[in-house]
Amino acid sequence: MSSLEVFSLIAGLVGGLAMFLYGMNVMSGGLTKAAGGKLESVLAKVTEHKVIAYLFGVGVTALVQSSSASTVMVVGLVNSGIMTLKQAVNVILGANLGTTFTAWLLSLNAISSENFIINLLKPKSFTPFLALIGIALYMFSKNDKKKNIGTILLGFSVLMFGMSTMSDAVSPLKDVDGFKRVLTSFSNPIIGFLVGILFTMTIQSSAGTIGVLQALSLSVKVKYSMAIPVVVGAEVGTCITAILSSLGANKNGKRTALMHLYFNLIKATTFMILFYLIHSIVNFAFMDNDIGMVGIAGIHTLVNLVATPLMLPFSNLLVNMAMKTIPIDEKEKKEQEEQEGIRTLDPRFLSNPPFALEQARIAAIAMANMCKDALYEAIGLIDNFEEEKAQNVDYLERKVDTYEDQLGTYLMQINAHHLGVKDSHTLSVLLHCITDYERISDHALNIMQKARGMSESKREFTPKAQSEMEIFSNAVKEIVDLSVRAFEAQDVDLAKMIEPLEETIDGINMEVKRRHIRRLRKGKCTIEQGFDLTDISTDFERIADHCSNIAVGLIEVDEDAYDAHEYIEHLKADKGEEFEKAVDFYQRKYLLPSVKY
Repeated sequence: MSSLEVFSLIAGLVGGLAMFLYGMNVMSGGLTKAAGGKLESVLAKVTEHKVIAYLFGVGVTALVQSSSASTVMVVGLVNSGIMTLKQAVNVILGANLGTTFTAWLLSLNAISSENFIINLLKPKSFTPFLALIGIALYMFSKNDKKKNIGTILLGFSVLMFGMSTMSDAVSPLKDVDGFKRVLTSFSNPIIGFLVGILFTMTIQSSAGTIGVLQALSLSVKVKYSMAIPVVVGAEVGTCITAILSSLGANKNGKRTALMHLYFNLIKATTFMILFYLIHSIVNFAFMDNDIGMVGIAGIHTLVNLVATPLMLPFSNLLVNMAMKTIPIDEKEKKEQEEQEGIRTLDPRFLSNPPFALEQARIAAIAMANMCKDALYEAIGLIDNFEEEKAQNVDYLERKVDTYEDQLGTYLMQINAHHLGVKDSHTLSVLLHCITDYERISDHALNIMQKARGMSESKREFTPKAQSEMEIFSNAVKEIVDLSVRAFEAQDVDLAKMIEPLEETIDGINMEVKRRHIRRLRKGKCTIEQGFDLTDISTDFERIADHCSNIAVGLIEVDEDAYDAHEYIEHLKADKGEEFEKAVDFYQRKYLLPSVKY
């Protein structure tokens, strides 16, 4: 062959492949759009039943004409938490069978007959008309559905035209001895297998590899011995798309891609070993026969039709392999715990409302302690910021949010049942208290974020401000500790100590801010430091307010009434001797150091 002929051949082959892949991509995108985003929502609702998930994987992949597209879709659903790994693995098994439909569609090009009617079924005969209809719908229709249909028709036409271009380009090679020797080398199972893997990884489409092989078989004699290892290798190479899509995903997204890879590795290696072992014993006569487009499609289907149903009962093995490859670490355990339901809030307990209420109270106590831990951790970050501890504050705050949501729902379900007066008051207090504890955790998060900002900007309080804020934070720690202990033990005496401390904290807050203004005027601190101090002080003061709300709720239930505002107004208007003594005790305990300006 002359250099011009070689160049023309390569250009035709590459151009045909480009059109083939582009057409497949356009058709797949059009089919997905035509589904109106319903594919993802239906996939997400696929049941735990293995067979249904498997069949759905077959159908979706046959519809979108790409196992890569459907697998990437599954990776996204697992990554977002909508689908579990156990659901995903069965859909992936189905996708491997569904993708074989493309090869059968392409094999229409093999139709050859003198009969006019039969010849019309050949894509070369009807795709020009499909392309004309497709471009008309796409350009002139204002209806999105019709535009999507036009896109599908155009994609299919370009795909088939690409297939025809590749076939025509390689036609001269049938008389080239060198090319025949290259093709013959594919008969070596290892070489053919590796070629299938590498070529598919390069173009990121097993359908593309099989399409090229089918195009070759139209013009060049391709034997079964050459085609089989390439087809099986393509099954492994196609996993590259899902792996690449999982690089930015979370660990479950990566595990999904690994399950796809592991299945195809198991399927391909098992087939290669068993098939060629049996072949070495019985010597299959058909191996030296020309395979043709239909034969390639048949081999592709047969491998998956046998392997995927056989693997279905053992699909959890793939999940376990992926989990062992990427094990769960402590951070992920925390995230899983965060997403889990509160085990004590069992719906079966609702038939016994008092018992269900006690289970809710136990969960609320756990929630209160999480708020306390979050606050203590956040306060410690002000002077000594550590990112790991900051992440723990964030984790605790999110977990508290989960508790509030689930507890609120459960308490309302309890409220639908008949309750005694005491239980009704307790339920009311719990509803109010979980809201206050959730707000406390929000303030803990605010403090952590402020501490992070100070650390990143290398800002810190002046020595005097540090001393004052330490006293302030100790008072806040005590009021939170008092509220948690009083709430847990339902101790009214402890609850009555909270309001005097809250009043003391109000005074500390005002004095700390007043002292800062004086330092600012004298140029002893900066405006930025002032913002930090004001924000943290405001969080401290509001935390104390929420502790006061919790205490009032406990006291009111004990006195068989519930009106927090009325109680506080009465308490502050008619301060008794015990209250004044308690305020005096806390003011002396948390006395700010005297300063000279």
